[in-house]
Amino acid sequence: MIHTDIDIKEEGIIADFGKDVLLILLREHAYDRNNKEHHKEHHIYWATDNYEQEGNGFGFFDEIQIENITGIYNSLIRPRASKTKEEQEKRTKDKAEVFTPSWICNKQNNIIDEAWFGYKNVFNTEIINTNGSHDWIPNNKKIIFPDNKKWEDYVLEPQLEIACGEAPYLVSRYDTTTGKPINDLLKRVGLLDRKLRIVSENVTTQKDWFFWGLAALKSTYGFEWQGDNLLLAREAILYTFQDYYKEFAQKHNIKPIIPSKNIIKLAAKIISWNIFQMDGIKMVLPLSCHDNIIKGERIKNLFEDIETQDKTIPCLGCKKNDIHEHNGVYQLVASWDKNIDEPIEIVEFHTLIQK
Repeated sequence: MIHTDIDIKEEGIIADFGKDVLLILLREHAYDRNNKEHHKEHHIYWATDNYEQEGNGFGFFDEIQIENITGIYNSLIRPRASKTKEEQEKRTKDKAEVFTPSWICNKQNNIIDEAWFGYKNVFNTEIINTNGSHDWIPNNKKIIFPDNKKWEDYVLEPQLEIACGEAPYLVSRYDTTTGKPINDLLKRVGLLDRKLRIVSENVTTQKDWFFWGLAALKSTYGFEWQGDNLLLAREAILYTFQDYYKEFAQKHNIKPIIPSKNIIKLAAKIISWNIFQMDGIKMVLPLSCHDNIIKGERIKNLFEDIETQDKTIPCLGCKKNDIHEHNGVYQLVASWDKNIDEPIEIVEFHTLIQK
């Protein structure tokens, strides 16, 4: 099954790749120093109360399980463009969730590329239609690189989308304004879209495409608060990876045109590490900071029997507004080598920010 609709169904993922791939996309890698139980494999959690009316398993801190998003719940998680106006307004009001029009994502990504390449309109040229709507005309020719840079440098350039939602700055399977699929890969505008286009333009074999396609995933990062959005972003990135390989394989008459199960599992693993759940202000899992309670004790002496009161110790990081001193669950982030399919280093994300 190849998804052309903007809503990737979780049951479709199972049908396409197997249940184990969906489990990988649900995986969480955060590390709780204070809770050994949390070190076991666990899933991203909802981090929103929008689904609590569904009952047990749908609360803010409940992990997203396969049974929560398949069967009768197969359409529960949907892209913003597929939601009703009332649902969109509620998300905006409750979580300050907003959508960024694809043309703005394109404009800002074009600015990044202009600085990197040293010239304008690298991937497309922005236009305004007669009705006032924004659009862009793709560059149909092979991308030209400056003398001091190679295409491999572009693929390996680290990119991070903060508070990524469904990751429209990274991948653009559909226009966030109209909700229509963008089936012409040359018109896609995400940063990962651009990396994968570069890969397809500069390699000729399946082996090389997978090597550099996976390298593109390894250099692409994003974080998001809400678990449903995070899963949507991960799914969109996985299917974007498949979209570009399919077009490459068809162009070069390579069969099969779908990546193998092992490649898809590896891609999903990289995505599960690189697109992660985090409160971008505190750099811990959402609402994981807490008060510590020191229990009172009974003190006896020759004259009296005294029971001291419980003492509440607030999170020091929250109190001091210091990202390095929270008692919540700090998120882990992986760094990769293009030649190795396991992280070469895993660190808490906040350690990358200087004090």
